[in-house]
Amino acid sequence: MKNLLTDIAGVRVGHAEDAKVATGTTAIIFDSPAVAAIDVRGGGPGTREDALLDLANTVERVDAIALSGGSAFGLDAGGGVQAWLAEQGRGFRVREALIPIVPGAILFDLLNGGDKAWGRFSPYRDLGYAAAAAAGTDFAIGSVGAGLGATTATFKGGLGSASAVTPDGVKVAAIVAVNAVGSVTVGNGPWFWAAPFEVGGEFGGRGLPDKFTDDMLRMRIKGGPAASARENTTIGAVVTDAVLTKPQAKRLAMIAHTGFARAIYPVHAPTDGDVLFAATTGEKQIEPLVGLTELGTVAANVVARAIGRAIYSATALPFPEAQPAWKDRFG
Repeated sequence: MKNLLTDIAGVRVGHAEDAKVATGTTAIIFDSPAVAAIDVRGGGPGTREDALLDLANTVERVDAIALSGGSAFGLDAGGGVQAWLAEQGRGFRVREALIPIVPGAILFDLLNGGDKAWGRFSPYRDLGYAAAAAAGTDFAIGSVGAGLGATTATFKGGLGSASAVTPDGVKVAAIVAVNAVGSVTVGNGPWFWAAPFEVGGEFGGRGLPDKFTDDMLRMRIKGGPAASARENTTIGAVVTDAVLTKPQAKRLAMIAHTGFARAIYPVHAPTDGDVLFAATTGEKQIEPLVGLTELGTVAANVVARAIGRAIYSATALPFPEAQPAWKDRFG
């Protein structure tokens, strides 16, 4: 176990970035089509193919998931991932036609100091293609891929990942790009809200403060009173090797979304666009009630840990007045 999404066999992850623009894309590639669903909790989401994942609709399996910066421009990243998959002969077959199925979600990183004057076409389709082509079983976390340009209310945001195994031997892992309107840390200190779920000091081992003051519990949000839905969003995916139907994958996404609430304060705000995909490679049978509940419980913990690792591993952007990274203040 590498504590990464790719601890799930048959899943690969790739990043592509543009340092000048201060943005990037992350592609999650499934070696075989994966049953998938989506759960949206934020008030300002940006998604691609979310209607396809509705439980009433026909297609159940996806070939990849695209996570990207760039706000609505970043939705083009899914097209780049789709183009790469098409070259590999992947996709949903309709007689002679093959259509790669690539849902996606975006976050807003257009005000982070990068040069966004890219001309007629944004770079995201090319970034999506490059991320898919780079996908492998090892990948970096922190200020990379979709998390390169991310920020939070207090510290530089980023991309994180974590994994676990349930008592029944089912694997579950998460990848999250954290660009929240809220804070991932308690007050102005080094403590992470996700500290109770930390494993092996993976985001500093600072635990929680001995007591909580009114100031620690004060709302800290990006942009203050002028916060906008276009400035934020935390996006990610939780993947398991359990055998799940599409409705069960939806339930997994819903339970796993609890991890956002365990790690971000406040969360699911009108000015967030919080989106979580759930997907399964379908290898191990689980009991459909208690087993799925246990899987969701562990998945929520894994999501919280991935969020903590994202901020702990992030580095500041090289621009004047760039938001500091957690390690800039607390090592």
